Amino acid sequence: MRTGVVLPRDLPAADVLPFARRADALGAGSLWVIEDLGFRGGFAQAAAVLAVTGHVHVGLGIAPAAARNPVFTAMEAATLAEQFPGRFTLGLGHGVPAWMRQAGAWARSPLTSFAEHVDAVRRLLHGETVTLHGDHVHLDGVRLDTPPATPPPVVAGVRGPKSLALAGRLADGTLLAEPVTAEYARTAREQTGAGPAHRLIGYELAAVDADADRARDAVRPGLAWVGTPDAAAHTAASPYAAELRALRDRTPEAGEFVRLLPGEWVDDLALAGPADHVRTRIAALGGAGLDEVALLPTGDDRLAALGTLADVFTT
Repeated sequence: MRTGVVLPRDLPAADVLPFARRADALGAGSLWVIEDLGFRGGFAQAAAVLAVTGHVHVGLGIAPAAARNPVFTAMEAATLAEQFPGRFTLGLGHGVPAWMRQAGAWARSPLTSFAEHVDAVRRLLHGETVTLHGDHVHLDGVRLDTPPATPPPVVAGVRGPKSLALAGRLADGTLLAEPVTAEYARTAREQTGAGPAHRLIGYELAAVDADADRARDAVRPGLAWVGTPDAAAHTAASPYAAELRALRDRTPEAGEFVRLLPGEWVDDLALAGPADHVRTRIAALGGAGLDEVALLPTGDDRLAALGTLADVFTT
């Protein structure tokens, strides 16, 4: 069970490399960079972070597959895998629909597009010559001149039964965005239909603090979207799912909604509390099917918050 950290997408530029170096020095098992619309490019962040660290495993979680030609995605990933062998994981997804539409990159059939892109990228990274004339990807005898000796794992950042089943067939693992409850981890593992070699990774909002109430308050703002239709897959199997939706329906204002979340729900939706409690929760998520947890530090000073997470990092 690896425990790492997520590089916050809105971290000030001057703090990005210090954050990465600090995570490496504190013994984080992994560091995941985010590529969200309007923030920072995933491959550029991954390259910079890999260059200034010596041990931490770096994941790109995730790049929307259809935003790039799969040949050039494979070239970028192969470059990082060649320069930093065994330290890079490529995450691909079909992207957030609203963002992809804004960028003019939402496919007519997102699942088909995603499948064709992942198939092409993985085959190229494994040294194959690829000819593919699909609905969205068209390649004619393309290969990488120097494919990496150790191809990087490709994980799928998806949610929903059809997407998870596709991830189980095509990818080396699946990345689940926060919040990941134990019930969600079990459901996702089942829906991938994949064996134990398929790696399941979960992002989790996290605050380690001896004062449990203060830790809960630190993660509450990040739970503002919980209870919306977009988060339905994350909470559908939770025993309080109906109550959560009802609370959201009668409390549309986000600040008031997160303030009213019962403490036990917050404890289930995030990793918050003393270090021993957080370690116990991480172990429970491992028992539910996760192979790796990536912690999202909270609060105004994420560099300081990173230091508090050190007690729960494992490689």
